[in-house]
Amino acid sequence: MKLGIEIGGTKLQIVTGDNTGKIVQRHRFVVDKVAGAGGILTHIEETIRQLRQPVSAIGVGFGGPVNWQTGQIATSHQIEGWSGFNLGEWLYELTGAPTIRIENDANAASLGEALHGGGRGFKNVFYVTVGSGVGGGMVIDGQIYHGAVPGEAEIGHLWLVPPGDDFPGQTVEQTCSGWAVDQQIRELLPQLPADSPLKQLVGDQVGGEARFLHPAYEQNDPVANMLITQVGSVLALGLSHVVHLFHPDAIVIGGGLSLIGEPLRASVRTALPRFVMKAFQPAPVILMAKLGEDAVPVGALSMV
Repeated sequence: MKLGIEIGGTKLQIVTGDNTGKIVQRHRFVVDKVAGAGGILTHIEETIRQLRQPVSAIGVGFGGPVNWQTGQIATSHQIEGWSGFNLGEWLYELTGAPTIRIENDANAASLGEALHGGGRGFKNVFYVTVGSGVGGGMVIDGQIYHGAVPGEAEIGHLWLVPPGDDFPGQTVEQTCSGWAVDQQIRELLPQLPADSPLKQLVGDQVGGEARFLHPAYEQNDPVANMLITQVGSVLALGLSHVVHLFHPDAIVIGGGLSLIGEPLRASVRTALPRFVMKAFQPAPVILMAKLGEDAVPVGALSMV
């Protein structure tokens, strides 16, 4: 039996599956930040002990930098207690599974989307997840690209404006992440007229304002259209560096902000050619992710 595990900052998913990446069983938990890493490990152990068949292989997508060669966690930026913990060894002691692979969650999701989701059928696929943060992963011939341990394709940390002595600078994540877009919307709301669809949809909501961009766009809200165009253009600028370094056949956009859907994809597709050198035209195909919250667990199954 294959096991796929997603360990995030807000949710834990443990799934069983087959060689096609299909999920057979799913166990989903809300992460208790107070319980920290110990609480997550308890959920994993209890779930595995309930399984009726022995585990032959385990793939894990972890929400933070990891050493994919040893299975050791570098750190988690959201949950305490993970730094330096060797998850691979712990899982082996628990299950005896001969095959265990630990990857960053963006890498796992990139493999899931490349093999079974939006990037299926393409040889070189770059996946960018735009949610609470901005991450990425590169898949070449069905294999995750690995750089030096523990970093991978951290597109969210690309500088758009370099830091200076009196200026902190600005990264892709600081501009395009869900929380960054939420903040932009909050700053704009007081300036909008009372009949603004975006203003009416957000109301008194504080946090998660970006989820109202698509319905406001559908109501022809000019501010929603402007913000989607702006986010798409900045994301395209970040992705242009990916194109110049790796020249993928396709770029897949996932994460919570990807729920904006076609307007965001179209914005990135329109802006990207402006930032890509002539020799690399046409720019890669821009696609939306298809697996939703299954991207990481399906990718984890696919790793093994």
